[in-house]
Amino acid sequence: MNINELRYIVAVAQMRNFRRAAESCFVSQPALSTAVQKLEEELGQRIFERSRTDVGVTPIGERIVAQAALILEEVERLRLLAREGANPLAGPLRLGAIHTVGPYLLPDLIAQLHRSAPEMPLLVEESTTDRLVEQLRQGALDVAIVALPLEAPGLLTRPLYREPFEVVVPKNHRWAGRHAISSSELGGEQVLLLPSVHCFSTQVVETCPELGVKNGLVQQGNSLETLRNMVASGMGITVLPATANSPKYRSPLLDTIPFERPAPTRQVGMAWRKSFARQAVLDVIADGVRHLTLHGLQPAPLNGGAGSA
Repeated sequence: MNINELRYIVAVAQMRNFRRAAESCFVSQPALSTAVQKLEEELGQRIFERSRTDVGVTPIGERIVAQAALILEEVERLRLLAREGANPLAGPLRLGAIHTVGPYLLPDLIAQLHRSAPEMPLLVEESTTDRLVEQLRQGALDVAIVALPLEAPGLLTRPLYREPFEVVVPKNHRWAGRHAISSSELGGEQVLLLPSVHCFSTQVVETCPELGVKNGLVQQGNSLETLRNMVASGMGITVLPATANSPKYRSPLLDTIPFERPAPTRQVGMAWRKSFARQAVLDVIADGVRHLTLHGLQPAPLNGGAGSA
């Protein structure tokens, strides 16, 4: 058993494909397959279930892969400790973000982090919360920016900011020009939302229970930008997080209206494994968010600490 074999099985578990796993590890597929088979024989357990169309992970394989990911993380931790005068802000950071946060927060946050931690290049992944949690657990990501609260054993979370929801309507809509909207008024409207796999849609429905009471709710569109374009074309209205309504994203065909107070909001934070060694990274991300001036972004207080998820 060696470190490369552990790296290979983690890659196969993530990719569910031997060819793509080999490419990600910069080895040939036969070499990776041979190494995986050798490890299975040494352990006396099948880690993967192979078929022509898919690669699955056996129940015992899930546990083996999870342990391998922890070992690889500890090896990386040893390397950091071994560097004389190790700088936790040096070296790549694998950062994930949910789809409804990434496009609107990361461009400004990355610029801020480049100034405060120039030796920490970011490898960025956008996905759904479930997928980001899986990647955190497998060690494929170091930190993920997600909506809170997040219930995920083995992970810790820390609030970063809160932002209100806002209503977006076509310029010719009867609400255009209004100063505020009550959530109760959305009940009979054609409200366009993302599919329920996106946690933002669930949050909108939970905080605006009047949505769809007259069968007006429509879930369609695979991104917030798709929803924005659909509203501009006259297909309905939508609810977006405030950061997605920053001036640079607004269209002359649309009008943005805040909710009446207290406006529905969401809290966004970061999640990481309990074993994550570079704690200074978390502080520099939180500090970077506090220095942003995005529309509607309300940074978490300085004393917003970590908690179990």
